[in-house]
Amino acid sequence: MPTDEQPADNITDHTYLITGAAGFIGFQVARRYLKAGARVIGLDNLNDYYSVELKEDRLALLKERENFSFVRGDLKNSKLVTETFANYQPDIVIHLAAQAGVRYSLKNPRAYVDSNLVGFLNVLEGCRHQDIKHLVFASSSSVYGANRRVPFKTSDNVDHPVSLYAATKKSNELMAHSYAHLYDLPVTGLRFFTVYGPWGRPDMAYFIFTRRILNNQPIEVFNHGDMARDFTYIDDVVEGIYKLSQRPATPNPNWQGEDPDPASSKAPYRIYNIGNNSPVDLMEFIEIIEAELGQQAEKNFKPMQPGDVKTTYADCSALIEEIGYKPDTSLEKGIKEFVNWYREYYKI
Repeated sequence: MPTDEQPADNITDHTYLITGAAGFIGFQVARRYLKAGARVIGLDNLNDYYSVELKEDRLALLKERENFSFVRGDLKNSKLVTETFANYQPDIVIHLAAQAGVRYSLKNPRAYVDSNLVGFLNVLEGCRHQDIKHLVFASSSSVYGANRRVPFKTSDNVDHPVSLYAATKKSNELMAHSYAHLYDLPVTGLRFFTVYGPWGRPDMAYFIFTRRILNNQPIEVFNHGDMARDFTYIDDVVEGIYKLSQRPATPNPNWQGEDPDPASSKAPYRIYNIGNNSPVDLMEFIEIIEAELGQQAEKNFKPMQPGDVKTTYADCSALIEEIGYKPDTSLEKGIKEFVNWYREYYKI
């Protein structure tokens, strides 16, 4: 595995447009490419879904690098997206901007249409007209929806989403395939599984639990604790993106319309899971956080929330086959790194 300062082949020959660069995953991905010497263009609207201050602090670290340029704007603004592609002429696009969150999609569904559908269309159009060498985009484990067969495989049917957020991510995969087919645009979609770590999102459970436990406040435990998640440490996700971005999707020569593989195509289109391949029970997850904080949580047990799923579990065999890489950071190590960052950032 290359270190942060050791570029992969041709990494410095390309200009990378990273959308959502002030977001959790986008920020960490941008850092990875900047440290490798690549030229990075970051685009973000810095919306107030969660702390804008946290996003600005991430962005400040990126701006310290001479090889970083930033465009502040909204992807639903087609003129801005078109101008960004024309002005900076990226070679590779890593599209990580999105309206995130399953539960928020119940409150503000239009935000998901604007960002995840209209915004993604504008990115696809930018890629089409700029002759992009590779588009890597974020999907989600949420697309597996009502599927109960585990581990989740990219060959599984994902036609039964249980939240609008999941439906928009499934739509992204379909939209991307159509552009791969029509315009020979190499596209790779990545289904992320519960990404966590330093500089993370304050709306995620590990962040909320840490904050509330340290403040001696009760935590809400949904489905009465009977849940499991395939937690994936941020550095593992970044490395997967980094490696895959250098391998543009290619047509699957064995693909057959009579028995279609949903994760590939006759077009240059691929879908991968990026997960730890090791689901952890919710109560064990809480115990790991408690142990790292040295405090017990007061727990309020609640029913399952609308749009949520009981278990996520990634089959990463395709990822291993393609790039010889599998996320493997233990939850204990990852939570320790997060808590250390949390204490330092919030001066606790």
